Amino acid sequence: MAMSVAPSPRESIAEKVFKSVGRGGYSYYLGGRSSNSRNNNSGNNKRICGNDEMEFDYDEDDDGATMELAQIGAERTKNVLILMSDTGGGHRASAEAIRDAFKMEFGDEYRIFVKDVWKEYTGWPLNDMERSYKFMVKHVQLWKVAFHSTSPRWIHSCYLAAIAAYYAKEVETGLMEYKPDIIISVHPLMQHIPLWVLKWQGLQKKVVFVTVITDLNSCHPTWFHPGVNRCYCPSQEVAKRALLDGLDESQTRVFGLPIRPSFARAVLSKDQLREELEMDPDLPAVLLMGGGEGMGPVKKTAMALGESLYDREAGKPIGQLIIICGRNKTLLSTLESEEWKISVKIRGFENQMEKWMGACDCIITKAGPGTIAEALIRGLPIILNDYIPGQEKGNVPYVVDNGAGVFTRSPKETARLVAEWFSTKADELKRMSENALKLAQPEAVFDIVRDIHELAEQRGPLARIPYMLTSSFTSLI
Repeated sequence: MAMSVAPSPRESIAEKVFKSVGRGGYSYYLGGRSSNSRNNNSGNNKRICGNDEMEFDYDEDDDGATMELAQIGAERTKNVLILMSDTGGGHRASAEAIRDAFKMEFGDEYRIFVKDVWKEYTGWPLNDMERSYKFMVKHVQLWKVAFHSTSPRWIHSCYLAAIAAYYAKEVETGLMEYKPDIIISVHPLMQHIPLWVLKWQGLQKKVVFVTVITDLNSCHPTWFHPGVNRCYCPSQEVAKRALLDGLDESQTRVFGLPIRPSFARAVLSKDQLREELEMDPDLPAVLLMGGGEGMGPVKKTAMALGESLYDREAGKPIGQLIIICGRNKTLLSTLESEEWKISVKIRGFENQMEKWMGACDCIITKAGPGTIAEALIRGLPIILNDYIPGQEKGNVPYVVDNGAGVFTRSPKETARLVAEWFSTKADELKRMSENALKLAQPEAVFDIVRDIHELAEQRGPLARIPYMLTSSFTSLI
């Protein structure tokens, strides 16, 4: 008498995630496909890729299996998906810098997509990260608590596992829409779930996955994932932390922070830039910034500089001031309504910061990593007047201890320092400028994309198979 045995039910993504997390450690990070993987079917193989369901029949003994796989798609354009979120301006800036460097280095060999997959494909809280972040950084103690309370591995591991269990299919749809050959994460929360998706899809050997860290010194532990092919660190301090968090030395590279290629490939001199920007050609210039949102003590500092850079005895200015207000229209209109004794240029959001930095002699800014890296490339001594607790705190000693700048929250002290640099302590300004240039890494973004290109080339023949065919060759991959 024949006995029929009902097949065991297939585990859901949620069950897989929580079972793997329950085993403890980083086991759920690592590569390899489990025996109950969704793609481990015998006979007919069925795959879901993006929104399209495709069914393929193939016989492993078929003579067609001996075709030259290396020739399939060998010359096709590769897709690069850069994952970012507008939680602070640095992530998008780094993503766009990488995109531009790929185009400059490799032309049409790569098709680049810069996407916030969380916002476009998932629900709360992932699709609301931008608004939540802006709210918390305006209430810095709230952000400080959030940053440090989620640092322990077991806490952020459980949190990300829960999010993955709920939104993995949506993230999978978002990733597979672009059929990436390379995925680049420039955000600390965009490693874990995409890597889980690649594992479940059996695509770890096809898709190159790298992380580009956009924090100079202080990094949240979620940046570090042992399952990445490469982790690009902006400094030796970050690389040491990566090793402590489970990455191998072979996975890390220290190239610097990816900055827009226009900073590395500038061609105009300071005099030419000042002429183009209609600045005074003879007076030293200080650049005052408040980030993309025009935050911090910009107005108080500007007013203090307006006084300190005017020589009352001589009845003339000793310097000029450039103020970048970002998207803060209220700040822009307030400063424009003031009467100034010195030459002042007030700007809103700027897309040509390389020109304004190139035309100035020092900079006042909060401790954002991107602005610091850009200022170092331009050899600008930096006065740091604020920082966001957590990821920006470590940027202060990075600048100060290397002799490239100072830190003070006092607008009056800031104005006094600039006035001295522009008069009696010009030698100190010059020395700090030289130290800034020593720290600068203008070629970082090009080093990163070249290394990613090499990783992609090392993937071998199967990595060149288009996604449509890869779906039927999962067992080979």
